[in-house]
Amino acid sequence: QVQLVESGGGAVRPGDSLTLSCEGSGNIFGDYKLGWFRQSPGKEREFVAAISRRLGTTYYSDSVEGRFTIALGNPKTSVSLQMNSLNPEDTAVYYCAFTFSPYYYERRGRVDYDYWGQGTQVTVLA
Repeated sequence: QVQLVESGGGAVRPGDSLTLSCEGSGNIFGDYKLGWFRQSPGKEREFVAAISRRLGTTYYSDSVEGRFTIALGNPKTSVSLQMNSLNPEDTAVYYCAFTFSPYYYERRGRVDYDYWGQGTQVTVLA
């Protein structure tokens, strides 16, 4: 089992920055990915960003590319999401996710991830 705990959400104004953190624990070993998804009311949970533990390879959704940065922490069972230039469309519950995966596979689907955090609310005031 893998446990994930997010922190760092809050309410900000357009143009502000915010950093989310996720601490992973449990039976974590080998190669894996840590990712972030988000879900707004009435919408599907969507991929935001992910990072591979082995090579640190990162990938992002088009909507956040260039504004958000995902990074592994120390130890490498934690991950952060630095969010810059936030706008109201970024308002959502943000979820940390984990999957055992070779580094050469991209994992962007919700079904690709086996473990999830409880979520943290990010609100960008209009």
